[in-house]
Order: sequence, then structure tokens, then C-alpha cells
Amino acid sequence: MTNDPHPPLAQDPVDQVLPLKDLVLYGFQHVLVMAASPITAVFLVAQTLGFDPALTVSIISATFLVCGIGSILQSYGPGGFGARLPFIMVPGGAPIAIFLAIATQTDVQTAVGAVLMTGVFYLLALPVFRRLLRFFPPIVVGTMLLLVAVNLVKIYGGTITGRAGEAHFADPVNVGLALATIALTVIFSRVFTGTLQRISVMLGLIAGTLIAAALGRLDLSGVMQGPLLAVPHLFPFGMPKFDVFAALPLIVFSVISMAEATGQTIATAEIVGRNGDAHAIVPRTIRGDALASVLGGLFGTSLIITSGENVGIVRATGVRSRHVTAMAGVILVVIALIAPVSRLASVLPGPVVGGTAIIVFSIIGVIGIHVLSRVDLRDHGAMFTLASGLAMGLMPILVPGIYTQFPQWSQMILGNGLAMGTITAALVNAMFQLTAPRSTEKELA
Repeated sequence: MTNDPHPPLAQDPVDQVLPLKDLVLYGFQHVLVMAASPITAVFLVAQTLGFDPALTVSIISATFLVCGIGSILQSYGPGGFGARLPFIMVPGGAPIAIFLAIATQTDVQTAVGAVLMTGVFYLLALPVFRRLLRFFPPIVVGTMLLLVAVNLVKIYGGTITGRAGEAHFADPVNVGLALATIALTVIFSRVFTGTLQRISVMLGLIAGTLIAAALGRLDLSGVMQGPLLAVPHLFPFGMPKFDVFAALPLIVFSVISMAEATGQTIATAEIVGRNGDAHAIVPRTIRGDALASVLGGLFGTSLIITSGENVGIVRATGVRSRHVTAMAGVILVVIALIAPVSRLASVLPGPVVGGTAIIVFSIIGVIGIHVLSRVDLRDHGAMFTLASGLAMGLMPILVPGIYTQFPQWSQMILGNGLAMGTITAALVNAMFQLTAPRSTEKELA
């Protein structure tokens, strides 16, 4: 037997192809965790703009469809569109808010036109943005991940408590359901091994749902009402209108979104063990976001962007294969086309979904801490980079409305804690690095 002088390179864990049953199982787990995001986004839009129930269900189906196609795109990356990483795509919270602002100030056709123009802008701005990637070293990425975790925990905490001032705000039963879901997820992760351990998040959600059903907090009466198939329609609001001035807030946000996608791509590439330069993958991620957003605009949704939400699942389960998120994309497409499944997803108890989301999103914060552990925080510049990023990022997250007296155009940036914290950290880090004395100047890394 002779030794091969050129042994094959070890396969990246992210490229591992799992058996079909495992792909379906792990993919379904991703879907259960992310399902609340598109449903919540569509219900918010529907309530604000006064959609009838049929149109609401149609837009939910369209959103699931585009999220599914986008997830497949990011997982496989055909033609340079997609990161070839285990990403799930969702309608972002900030884009939804901007979409609604445009729609209420003009009309929904203009808001859809803004989505389409923003998707094209992603591609036009990418060559310039690529030159800025060196300003996103671990200190900036770690700061961003901490802010992602805090922001998502705060958002999904609302699915547990409801809105302040409502009659059932912080209902002890709802809070108890969320805590039980979190506790069961942790217990399953500890007592099970192998496949069952890897799906502990899904098992926790299922167990929480069963408890909710036993307590009479699960209403399945409307699941089988209505048509069996739901085929989303192109331009459900009619032909879009293109108004550059009206679209400007969403176009400006796309720059912030590219910065967020950069941090998520670098962090995810590290988590899954992707070999090579993670910065080289970022343009593929942004192209995938662009294409998915254009597709979303055609079906009447807001921007569909790469989400950090599922990164916690990848870290918690240890299943790093991008084929799993591709399967999740396939499942989302099936959900989009089969109306009862869409309706079933929409009736999952909010407190249970919230409890599942909070434990998963907190893991994103743990990932951020791990990234920051590689940074010497005794260094003056690193300390102030992290501190300033957290200060500017946490203020709008923890003190909503802090910038309401500022000009409307500035609130979009200042009021977005994730964007403001990430941009601040990048600018402060660059300032310290670029103004350091020659003898002590360090690489932006």
C-alpha cells in the first residue's frame, strides 16, 4: 500500500450530506423555530393595512414560499447567489417597519416598488461595499452578535407577555408555558443523546405545545377551514409603483443590512467550520439577499434577508450541514403551497414559540461571547470599541422611543439598535486602528 502524496482535502462539516430522514428531521426543527417570524410580520402588515383574511393567508403563503426559496438559494449558492452556508431567510423586523411606513404614507404598491428597487440596489452597491469588509473584525462581529441576541430576546419576549396595557399582559399561564418550554428544551438536551439530543429544541417546542393544548391554549378549529391548496399570486396588490424618494429609507437600510449580513456570514462560517476566507463569502450572501428580496417584492412581501436566528440552532445541535437548511427551505415551500399547514403554523401558541425562540436566540449571544474571547479586551481600543457599540446599540433596544424627538430621517438609523451598535463599533475600531502610532499599530483583525 502506498501513501498518496496528495491526499484529498477533508470535507467541510458544512458540506456533509446526511441521510434523508435526518435532513427532514433537522430541517423541520429549523422551520419550527423560524415560523413565528414570517407569521408575525404578515399579521402586523395585515392589521396595519387592513387586509381581509383571504389576502392575509395568501401573503403568509407567499412569505413562506420566498423564505423557502431564499433558504435553498443561500444553502446551495448557484451562480454566486448565496453563501453556501446553513442560512434561513426571513422578513426582517426593521424592513417590515419601513415597508409599513412607506405603505401608510403612500400606498402598498409604492411600498412593493421600494422593495424591488432596494433588491436591485443591493447588487449595484455591492462592489463598493466589498472594500469595507476589512472593517468587520472579531471585535465588531462579536458586538453585533450580542446585540442580535438582546434584540431578538426582547422582540420574542413580547410573544410571551403580549402588549403592555392589554388585559392579559404577562398572564402567569403564558409565562409559565414559556418557562416550561425553556426548561424542557434544556432537560431534553441533557438527558438525550444522538439524534434526540440534536432535536431537543424541536422536542421542547412540541412538549410545550402539548402542555398548551392540555390547558386549553391551542385552538385548531380553523386549521381545516378554507381551500386545501394556496398558490401565491404575483403582484397581489396590482402593479408596483416606483418612487425613488419614497423608497429612500428602505434603500438606506439596505446598507445597514449588508453590514449585518457581513457579521452573520463571518460568524456562521466560523461556527460551521467553513474553510477559507469568510470575508470572500460575504458578497455571495448579499447577492442571495438581493435576489430573494426581488422575488419577495414580486409576491408582495417586504425584504427577505439572511437571518441570524437559526445560527443558535446550528450551535445548539451541532448539525452544521447546509443541506439541512436547504431541506428546511423545501419544507417551507411545501408549507406555502398546502394551506392547512400554513394555518397550523399560524396557531402555534405564542408563549411556546417565544420560549423556544428565547433559548435559541440567547445562544447567539453565547456565540458572540465566544468570538469576543479571541479579542484582548485589556487593549484600550478594543475595550472602547465594545463599550461604545453596546452603548449605542442597547439604548434604542432597551429604551424604545429614545429618538422620537429627532428628525424622522435620522430615527431609522439611530432607532435601530442592531444597526447603530454595529456601525458604531466598526467606526470606533477603525478610528483606533487607523490613528494608532506606527510602532504599535495592529492589523484590523
